[in-house]
Amino acid sequence: MAVSIGRCLAADACLLILALTFHHSNADNIVASTEEAPHRRFEYKYSFKGPHLSQTDGIIPFWVHSGNAIPSADQVRITPSLRSQKGSVWAKNTVNFDHWEAEVTFRVSGRGRMGADGLAIWFTTAQGLDGPVYGAADNWNGIGIFFDSFDNDGKKNNPAVLVVGNNGKLVYDHPNDGTTQALGTCLRDFRNKPYPVRAKITYYKKTLTVLINNGFTPDKEDYEFCTKVDNMIIPQEGYFGISAATGGLADDHDVLSFLTFRLSEPGQELPAPEAEMPKEEQDKYQEEFENFQQELDKKKEDYQKEHPEVQREPIEDMYESVNDREIHQVFEGQNQIHLEIKQLHRQLAMILDEQNRYVSVVTDELSKRQVELVGQHQLCSTDIRDTVFFLLRNSFHESLKQIGATQHQANPVSMGTYKTVQHFSEIQEHLHVVKRNIEHLITRNGSPSENQGEKCPDSPKMPSCLGTIHFLVFVVIQSVLFFSYIVYKSQQEAAAKKFF
Repeated sequence: MAVSIGRCLAADACLLILALTFHHSNADNIVASTEEAPHRRFEYKYSFKGPHLSQTDGIIPFWVHSGNAIPSADQVRITPSLRSQKGSVWAKNTVNFDHWEAEVTFRVSGRGRMGADGLAIWFTTAQGLDGPVYGAADNWNGIGIFFDSFDNDGKKNNPAVLVVGNNGKLVYDHPNDGTTQALGTCLRDFRNKPYPVRAKITYYKKTLTVLINNGFTPDKEDYEFCTKVDNMIIPQEGYFGISAATGGLADDHDVLSFLTFRLSEPGQELPAPEAEMPKEEQDKYQEEFENFQQELDKKKEDYQKEHPEVQREPIEDMYESVNDREIHQVFEGQNQIHLEIKQLHRQLAMILDEQNRYVSVVTDELSKRQVELVGQHQLCSTDIRDTVFFLLRNSFHESLKQIGATQHQANPVSMGTYKTVQHFSEIQEHLHVVKRNIEHLITRNGSPSENQGEKCPDSPKMPSCLGTIHFLVFVVIQSVLFFSYIVYKSQQEAAAKKFF
């Protein structure tokens, strides 16, 4: 009994210790998460990115390249995929702020399963334009973040990311891939990825943090933790740089962007960009501006002396203002619409003339049929109706062809106006008049009961025609199509008026 009580007390004590430990760790995490993030300010003099990365002469603004580096409009190829190549890109200006963050977007690609040698991001007191350490100088004073793609020591621990510091006296350990000198490392495969690889390097409050985006997704903020170095002391001033090298194996090392941000603690005010410029440089620029202003004033006075007739006219009146230009563009657009409407009116007039011609042909044919009916007294009303239907069908086909041609020639913006609707209504009225004349003619020929005793002669073979029901269905469909066309073009006109 005493043993069981002792075991219970020991178990309770263990649970209490675990609970306190868990509570303490959660409290630390909450405090760390509630810490405010530093403020960032973009520094363009220490950055580059596309699409206008280099100038026409191949120079990157505020940067210098050396070796086999090839700048282009959207990227810098530090080294091509050739053997024994070296290249580097370095900032011209020194960084003199305490906390910073660098976001580097690059792509390492090659044909083989293995590549070499790798790429390095630098912050050093001097520009290492050429050397044996990934294309940069050895014995550097500062820090280097290495993306090593070749396994020199044969331990199968590459590709890898290493953070190596140097005070200017150490020689880089190539045979061991720098693992004996690394302050932090992580294994990341950065070769031949579907999307560019991104590295975010942050130095804030003497802590260096490296985050990696492996390039598997297009999400630019999909970073993973790589390594972290605490209590790290780096030089107060230095140059940013990026270099690469190839050996017996070769990869293309392309840098798409290098973005630098100055970090400051929350509540701390950063100095204005003008205040960071040396006073001597400010005085120089101010003197150049004053000289230019004086030269401009002198040229204005000389021009006014040579042209006294325009002396009282403001120079601004000689140029077109933004409002005048917009009004001019509106007038030009309306004039174009007016011309298109006139062209459409001419096309519709041609259609109406063609329609009137077909109506006259139908009327003449009906008159001829009436004369033949009086002379022979044996022509059935069915023959007349079939003939009229045949002619009307041809008339409808020709009208549809003319309307289709007008739709292709006319401007869609100018369709749907009041005149267009009026002309289509007139066409529809003509069709109704023809229909009423046909029905009146059939009625005059007598009812079927009166003609039952008469036997009509066999009519000559004619092309198959539409029946009465088919004709009425065709007229209804035609009317629906006309109405839908008018509504559609009216909506287009209303949408086009939004721009005016």
